[in-house]
Amino acid sequence: MKKLHDASAKRNTKINKVEKLKELKPAISVLDELETICQNGYENLKDEDSKFFLKCFGLFDKGDEKFMIRLRIPGGRLSNEQAKAIGLIAKQYGEDYIDITTRQQIELRYIPFKSLHSVLQILNSVGITTFQTGIDNFRNIVTSSFDGVSKESYIECMPIIEDIQEIFLKREEWIGILPRKFNTAILGTGINDCNIFGHDCCFVPAKKGDNYGFNLFLGGKVGVQAMDSGLFVKPNEVKRVFQTIIELFKTFGFRDNRNKNRLYFLIESVGMQTFAESINEKTGNILETSGDLLLTQEHQIGDDGYVELDNNKSALLFSIPSGIFSGSDMIEASEVAKNNSSEIRLSVEQSFYIISDNEKIEDIKNSSLYKKYDKFHNIYFNHQIACAGTATCSFGVIPNKPDAIEMSKFLNKEVPMDSGKVRLHWSACPKGCGIHGIADIGFEGCKAKDENGNFVDGVHIFLGGYASFEAKEAKKVFKSIPLSRAKFIVKNIVQEYKENKLENESFEMYNKRVLEKLDTQELHDRFLT
Repeated sequence: MKKLHDASAKRNTKINKVEKLKELKPAISVLDELETICQNGYENLKDEDSKFFLKCFGLFDKGDEKFMIRLRIPGGRLSNEQAKAIGLIAKQYGEDYIDITTRQQIELRYIPFKSLHSVLQILNSVGITTFQTGIDNFRNIVTSSFDGVSKESYIECMPIIEDIQEIFLKREEWIGILPRKFNTAILGTGINDCNIFGHDCCFVPAKKGDNYGFNLFLGGKVGVQAMDSGLFVKPNEVKRVFQTIIELFKTFGFRDNRNKNRLYFLIESVGMQTFAESINEKTGNILETSGDLLLTQEHQIGDDGYVELDNNKSALLFSIPSGIFSGSDMIEASEVAKNNSSEIRLSVEQSFYIISDNEKIEDIKNSSLYKKYDKFHNIYFNHQIACAGTATCSFGVIPNKPDAIEMSKFLNKEVPMDSGKVRLHWSACPKGCGIHGIADIGFEGCKAKDENGNFVDGVHIFLGGYASFEAKEAKKVFKSIPLSRAKFIVKNIVQEYKENKLENESFEMYNKRVLEKLDTQELHDRFLT
């Protein structure tokens, strides 16, 4: 513990402005007063409330008296009643607009300031909370969209997620008090469909002797994949281990430079071995060393979005381009699921599945909602991700979501493929919210010069991220490419993949076999036209 104490003391001689805001009042007091705050009028909204305290409860001031509301959907599981309520809220208050996020959550946009309290009451009535979905809090815990029903399932994680949430969710002593945000993922299947290595705290399926459990990986964030702690955690130990980690982070985490306050930086300062030893010490030295990882298959989706599951169940993907959905369609999704005794599960790839008994699948396929989105069942949309972009994010450099959609439509027209897998991930700026760093082909928004020397919307293009069996960041191969030119470069890349891939070979596997052996100049010579 001495190394942790010394590292914290060295970095925390001067705290940042957000830490000073936290000292003004308990975060919960602002939520308690929300109805009065809304009645007093937007012009009387306190600066510290909009910049910090309201964000603790998922309420983000977007200007013009409009707010974005982020909903916590643990594990992406959405009941039909909840889906209908979300759809109705979007229609009545939010311009019929919904974003599905990379943390299996829902974001409602364009909500009038005066309606915030009313919307939260509706959400609470169906068991949805917005607590701790923003700023320095524990974000939504993600898992496989097929948790508990996959043929490759070893451990059902939803009960563990609920146990973990009991530690912090809606508990005043944990609201807004962390040095920085804290992302958690737990996976119990052999298929990594939740970017398992990309979080602060990652429980990755493993086996030690005869015991199924998790290898603990720590310190992931945008641009950095989590590192193996060397510890094996049994299912009944997860809650205790998680609480130990967050207490260490709360006590010793850095509170000076907000750009360097994530868990990664604390671990970097003392070393993973020291941090792991501290976890084991505080949990009574009960943890064994890492077991054998159980990531055994890639996430493959059929041409029609069909995924075969266990126990006479199947899933149908509703591929939602760039995660842009509507309240009207969410209401229809709730009705389709209800009428077929099925359930909705959101994915980290900004889409959702309806999980049903096998005999109900054809009825779901015959729904007007399925037919509306069936045209997006192709390799360019099935695993597409795109963050908000300039339309709703002040950090965005390019529109992003429409750019991603246009690219995928172009590729599907020019280089259609009946099989394979390509993950196209788009971030509108270097912050990387579109997790482009782990993509097969990633895009980071930038400004670029066209042939006339004018600055236009462009992208840096990344190749070769891994996210199935191991974690590896993609490398920036093409820099500052105008969007009008980028689509032709990517066309060349996927055309070669189509012509040379092995049967059912994903782009990730093709990259390992072929492209990663080439240096940047060779890639330029091959694809830059």
